[in-house]
Amino acid sequence: MTRAFTFPGQGSQAVGMGKELAEAFPAAREVFEEVNEALGQNLSKLMWEGPGEELTLTENAQPALMAVSLAAMRVLEKEGGFALADKAAYVAGHSLGEYSALAAAGTFTLADTARLLKTRGQAMQKAVPVGEGAMAAVLGLEFEDAKAVAEAASEVGVCQTANDNAPGQVVLSGAKAAVERAAELAKEKGAKRAMLLDVSAPFHCALMQPAADKMAEALGTVEMRAPSVPLIANVTAGPVDDPETIRKLLVEQVTGMVRWRESVAWLAENGVTSVVEVGSGKVLSGLAKRISKELTAANVGAPGDVEAFLASL
Repeated sequence: MTRAFTFPGQGSQAVGMGKELAEAFPAAREVFEEVNEALGQNLSKLMWEGPGEELTLTENAQPALMAVSLAAMRVLEKEGGFALADKAAYVAGHSLGEYSALAAAGTFTLADTARLLKTRGQAMQKAVPVGEGAMAAVLGLEFEDAKAVAEAASEVGVCQTANDNAPGQVVLSGAKAAVERAAELAKEKGAKRAMLLDVSAPFHCALMQPAADKMAEALGTVEMRAPSVPLIANVTAGPVDDPETIRKLLVEQVTGMVRWRESVAWLAENGVTSVVEVGSGKVLSGLAKRISKELTAANVGAPGDVEAFLASL
């Protein structure tokens, strides 16, 4: 069995995430304490007690989701003597999950990752005034059709394909009027659903350029090591292990499309048989099975998952 480890993005957050891990394993508690200290914020209290609206804020959700993923990884390492390089061929992460993947593979320290994601969340939030941008999920259209819809709507304003998640599941992003127009066009073109998403900013489109500039600055100050296994990058849907190239791709990722369908397809075509989603929720496991029927999927996000996964090795 050849494994890839994947790490979830925004939308997988939920109040209470990581709490059972912290209660069951001292190694997980250490991760949450380290993240709290790096940020000068009691993020774990917010994660476990809410309120949900505050946890969902981009600047909180991004480091919080990473913390759960890295807590689960630390538990695997401490409880099972697990070494990523021995048990996985690749890592990949959905949007902010790319940072979790790189931290798991040793490119960034945990503290640096937490601070980078706090900066990223704040920069993405500030890039576009609230209410001026939007994102919409288009279900039931293939990628090329969804892309054509975005291009047609871009007469009204910026509108781009932001996430190519799975066959028949594409997310559009841009100026609010343009995205609303795209949703109408998508329905005319035969989409089963085209619905605006409850997000605070239009991620992964050209309007995020101020955030990309901020991340170029932030990433330029951080030490980066080669990952212990190659990363399948969001913007290229191919493997990369050179730190300078990764740095460049992380900047491009802010305005670029998350090519998740192609990334998972690449894994399936290059010998990966099992995808392990590490962290909160099961979004990526569901997408993996939609993208390739050949892949099996597992989740590691709760104490029972850890035990089951270690027993399967």
